[in-house]
Amino acid sequence: MRINKNEFLEKSTGLLAEIFDTLAALPAIRFDDLKEKETALIIVDMINGFVREGALQSPRAETVIPAIESLSKEIDKRSIKKLAFADSHTDKSPEFGAYPTHCLAGTSESEVVDELKRIGGYTLIEKNSTNGFHEEEFKKWLNENQQINTFIITGVCTNICVEQFALTLKTYFNMQNKNARVIVPINTVETYDLGIHDGDLMNTMALYNMIVNGIEVVAEVK
Repeated sequence: MRINKNEFLEKSTGLLAEIFDTLAALPAIRFDDLKEKETALIIVDMINGFVREGALQSPRAETVIPAIESLSKEIDKRSIKKLAFADSHTDKSPEFGAYPTHCLAGTSESEVVDELKRIGGYTLIEKNSTNGFHEEEFKKWLNENQQINTFIITGVCTNICVEQFALTLKTYFNMQNKNARVIVPINTVETYDLGIHDGDLMNTMALYNMIVNGIEVVAEVK
């Protein structure tokens, strides 16, 4: 590293405080401001393997279930489309070189958590990588729902699957010179704590990175 550690830490403290204050001041948005036929709810990896069991289970992930549950029920009242991604890996997944073996296809780890499964109403797309955008089933869904230009993205992990999907989706529309709202409500996304992967820091930086890349990060949708 060519930067001075002490100078970096001193500068970063002030910048993190500014980012924190920016996120804390973000407003909520209202359902009434959304065009229902042009909106979709995306639920990313709210599955047992990240919430309740397995090598990548995190208690932080469970904390966003009530907010997503409430959002999903409200979505149903308004007949807004819903889509859920579920990590569902083959045993040959190269991803296991970076992460422990997790969410193998056909196991309970790859199933949506019971609270959201009971509500249902979503199109389920299994994914074999961190970025669900690349799944052919999603591209097919996107092509079949070309009226959708507003996406509310929820789930885990904020700085991995959620961020990758949100940024890829946004840049996909940018490439075509099409305006699209990609919305991430803070109360519906989470990550995990593990060693130097501090959940609070990773959440903060991921949300900030999405903002500077055109993602509409909000407090909540109500």
